[in-house]
Amino acid sequence: MTIDTVPAGLRGVAVSDTAIGDVRGDEGYYHYRGRSAVEIARTRTFDDAAALVLDGELPDRDPGQHADRAGRAHFRAELAERRELPGAVHAILPTLAAAGSEFAPLAGLRAALATLGAADGLAPVWGSTPRARRADALRVVAATPTVLAALHRLRHGLEPVAPRDDLHGAASWLHLLTGAEPDPRAAAAVEHYLVATIDHGFNASTFTARVAASAGTDVASAVVAALGTFAGPLHGGAPDRALEAVDEIGSPERVDDYVLAKLAAGDRIMGFGHAVYRTADPRAVLLREVARGLRDRPGGEIVTVAETVQERTEALLAEHRPGRDLRANVEFWAGVVMHLAGIPREMFTPTFAVSRVVGWCAHVLEQAGTSTIIRPSARYVGPTPSV
Repeated sequence: MTIDTVPAGLRGVAVSDTAIGDVRGDEGYYHYRGRSAVEIARTRTFDDAAALVLDGELPDRDPGQHADRAGRAHFRAELAERRELPGAVHAILPTLAAAGSEFAPLAGLRAALATLGAADGLAPVWGSTPRARRADALRVVAATPTVLAALHRLRHGLEPVAPRDDLHGAASWLHLLTGAEPDPRAAAAVEHYLVATIDHGFNASTFTARVAASAGTDVASAVVAALGTFAGPLHGGAPDRALEAVDEIGSPERVDDYVLAKLAAGDRIMGFGHAVYRTADPRAVLLREVARGLRDRPGGEIVTVAETVQERTEALLAEHRPGRDLRANVEFWAGVVMHLAGIPREMFTPTFAVSRVVGWCAHVLEQAGTSTIIRPSARYVGPTPSV
């Protein structure tokens, strides 16, 4: 059998079929189940979007309208009843939170979800029923924010907060983090972000989740595998670093000097450029609008600085990197929005994970419907083997 040569990183190679969503980089458009993801983010809740991605259709706002479709209240109840953690996970959270000189919430989440899978007895997706797989996916989705918020609070000497059944989506996340009644405007801003980042094509972590699921492992293990990829600095860890760049610039007058110095050194400018988009990142466009709506909050002057940083950086990149079309990406404005919503910087990437776990689980469920393990080949380039 001959081994076909493919582009490095599998760029442009279709490795599977999916009905979950698609990213059209040349158009600056992406969707969930055929519906504009940005429009969903503008008009529907995080739970609505999660139901759409996981179950294939939006829940009815009024479940009485369509007897054959579950309503939003029903879906929220399914998540709410799965938020509490088993005793085995509660027992290890203090150790995970205190581990290391630097707080590593995603590492803690990986260990906690692995323990959750064992404690709950999550079965391999191979041989289990679609109903059982879905229940396990909802468990992982619901438990993730509980774990992450508890790790954050324990790290800072605070007791974890119990989930409230009357709070959902971003409001629930902010309450779990702070222990306070969530500010409606902050919750609405974060809700836009959560909806907009649920799924985004076959990115590295999503592909990892599908590889694990193709081997038939349980949902929690597949998500743990995805989290290991997501934690890489080239993937999920950019929102805080993009905001650090804005902080370093400090004022609109310093943008050109900062960017030109980075370009001269050959350094990457965090928050700009994307592997797929060759036009404006629609998520960044949405979140810039959201950030403008928070301009009157304490520290809101950062919005003006960020807008200048975006405009001047894009202009300088176009001048010095012609043909690359490097524009602000989702991480650039995500950091600004989360900062103004009161989310601690160390929890920016974990907030991303609260959203993306929905997409990972949807892909695990879809992959579980096939029976072929993902098993590519490698082209050997080492020393000639001896006979």
